[in-house]
Amino acid sequence: MNNMPPENSPSGLRLVLAWHRILISVVAAVLLFLFLRLGWQSPQDGLFIRTLTVALTAMLVFGVLEQWPKKLPKLLPRWFLQAIGVALSVPITVISIYLMSPGDSGQPFWEDRQRFVGLLLMSGSGLFLAPWIVMSALVQQREIAAKNQALAFQLERSELERNALDARYRLLQAQVEPHFLFNTLANIRALVHTGSPKAPIVLDSLISYLRAAVPRLNETNTTLEQELSLVRAYLQIMNMRMSDRMSFTIESGDCDLKIYFPPMTLLTLVENSVRHGIDPCEEGGSIDVLISKEKDRCIARVIDTGVGFRQQSDGLGTGLSTLKERISLAFNGDAALRVSEILPHGVCAEINIPIKECVR
Repeated sequence: MNNMPPENSPSGLRLVLAWHRILISVVAAVLLFLFLRLGWQSPQDGLFIRTLTVALTAMLVFGVLEQWPKKLPKLLPRWFLQAIGVALSVPITVISIYLMSPGDSGQPFWEDRQRFVGLLLMSGSGLFLAPWIVMSALVQQREIAAKNQALAFQLERSELERNALDARYRLLQAQVEPHFLFNTLANIRALVHTGSPKAPIVLDSLISYLRAAVPRLNETNTTLEQELSLVRAYLQIMNMRMSDRMSFTIESGDCDLKIYFPPMTLLTLVENSVRHGIDPCEEGGSIDVLISKEKDRCIARVIDTGVGFRQQSDGLGTGLSTLKERISLAFNGDAALRVSEILPHGVCAEINIPIKECVR
């Protein structure tokens, strides 16, 4: 494996001197000590110091070769370099120990048979144990790398999902905006065609409304107060168009008007009530916009006394289904839209959302 450890994993001395690696080295030193002490004639404490030195040196070599050199030839896997480095470090360390610690006879270890046999025994045992220690470290290294990679993929996936939801939310919001504008313009066109004197008044009201509404169309963080102002302006326009057939009321109760409220949400419900409830009804009707607070939830109801469900030929349209998806995205699924019929005629559309501070 030629790649270096992942960027978000420990590196440098933190990786070389990781506590779990020191623990593995100490355990290996103890095992080597227990094996050699059976036939060892020299002091036992000196033997343990030697085995511990060999194990810690092998650990340092393994950790250093894990990070250096940074680039390796394609035909030289890093794990192979680490294994060769650890294998060479064992006899080199043992020989260095024997060179720096002359025996009681004062002779070099190669001339002292007992010391030479001890060197061979320690080197051979170390070389036998080293591959297993290297294998354990490599497996752990692969597990850590795989875990880091999985975390990186998870973070990337979460970021992509968040971006996708944001893009989907903006797309759904964009579908609502022309829906409202085209319907309003169609109403004004009908007044113009019939020569109604109310047409200029309604057009002036629409211009005033658009001046206030257009700057907010692409905002994602709007307040309940802003949404109610748009609803009030829209209903005033509709009231001018059919003043003898429609009335409306807006009550916000004790709910905080500064809380977050998805843009164009109430407006969609109100526009739907006008289009599918009041407009098709010969005698007209009323629209009541009621806002209330229930514990940590905000309940927004739009109630109309129009034709209701049964007399509508083309249903409620795609507006409500689009709205349901929009508020679900805005509150991560913790929102509900319910539509029920009111007897003898009329419809109640209710939005239930958590109270959330509007962040600017």
